[in-house]
Amino acid sequence: MDKFVVRGGNPLLGTIKVSGAKNSALPCMAAAILTEDEVILENIPQVNDIETERKLLTSMGAEVELGYGRAQHRTRIKCAILSDPVAKYEIVKTMRASSLVLGPLIARTGIARVAMPGGCAIGGRPIDLHINGLEAMGATITQDHGYLEARADRLKGAHIVFDKITVTGTEDLLMAATLAEGESVFENCAREPEVTDLAALLIAMGAKIEGAGTGTIRIQGVSKLHGARHRINPDRIEAGTFLIAGAITGGDLNVDCCEPKHLGALITKLEQCGVKIDVGADHVRVRSGGELKAADITTEEYPGFPTDMQAQYMALATQAEGTSTVIENIFENRFMHVQELIRMGANISISGRTATVRGKTPLQSAAVMCSDLRASASLVLAALVADGETILDRVYHLDRGYEHFEEKLRGVGAQIRRMGDVFGKK
Repeated sequence: MDKFVVRGGNPLLGTIKVSGAKNSALPCMAAAILTEDEVILENIPQVNDIETERKLLTSMGAEVELGYGRAQHRTRIKCAILSDPVAKYEIVKTMRASSLVLGPLIARTGIARVAMPGGCAIGGRPIDLHINGLEAMGATITQDHGYLEARADRLKGAHIVFDKITVTGTEDLLMAATLAEGESVFENCAREPEVTDLAALLIAMGAKIEGAGTGTIRIQGVSKLHGARHRINPDRIEAGTFLIAGAITGGDLNVDCCEPKHLGALITKLEQCGVKIDVGADHVRVRSGGELKAADITTEEYPGFPTDMQAQYMALATQAEGTSTVIENIFENRFMHVQELIRMGANISISGRTATVRGKTPLQSAAVMCSDLRASASLVLAALVADGETILDRVYHLDRGYEHFEEKLRGVGAQIRRMGDVFGKK
């Protein structure tokens, strides 16, 4: 099992490039199910979740080519024949995004059998909203032995008000509605850039969609979609992680190939912490402004502060003068990194969904355990400023969502390697 060894103390200096967004790429790959034609996706990140999605689509009968060499961030998907519309447990057990094939499968083939989602153990992501929405569109859904089975001759448009904002629920039903008979109106929709990115692909495929990126989306169903070429958005969470890496190390880091308008909540918070930020058209430069200052955050749906940046921000808060309050509103079990940060010397207490971080505390190297994707990133950030060498176990979580993470950090001065590598190599 891979480990990271991180030696702290180096400010990060230089330019680091952001990869495509995993959380956009996964639903866009699922959208290829909706057509017999070829769908070409560019700026695909090379992360483990993408490989899992490739295996999933291939197991259903799709042709999936992940590019290498000059086309290394491109994938070609052709779902001319879907001979086995089943999302098998042994493939999707490590990935939460398995539910994203439910809607497009039933819309295209009239039947879908999908294993209940797996992935990070950060709390419940109820699939009830997917089920309720598809049933409102005329599907019959049963649950048996850990699988959901859905059937429908043809889905019908429906007016759906989501009980709570759900990104994957919005995406799943949006895909289903593109081939439904009649008009669908969805309210209380997720407004995340990943939803907008998916809608852009679907429109390029011939879907009729209005309002993506707002709370209300209207879809006029069509009988058939066609192939398309689409470029995936930059990964806003990867970009945010690197911004915090530059800030926590007191460095001068240019985060390139990103979309600054997707980072508004984080940039505002970093400025409150005393970090100097320069924003360009497709890059953000972060520089030390002296001592970091404490600032509170509350995670919210987009455009609020993202839950996927909470753990990384908490690492930063340990190095800020004063007391920071971190309130987690999205997932009920997303403080698993706290005990590992405490092992490194952080002063953090938890009460329900609120964590109180008292800084500035000197962090010390330790052996720590990664529990989920974003927790892994937070522990790397903490290790970058810790005294000595920190060993991080179970970094396979990180490999699910960050492309060449340690190589990118090494390129801007971090001393980080996988166990068995040699410092200085790239």
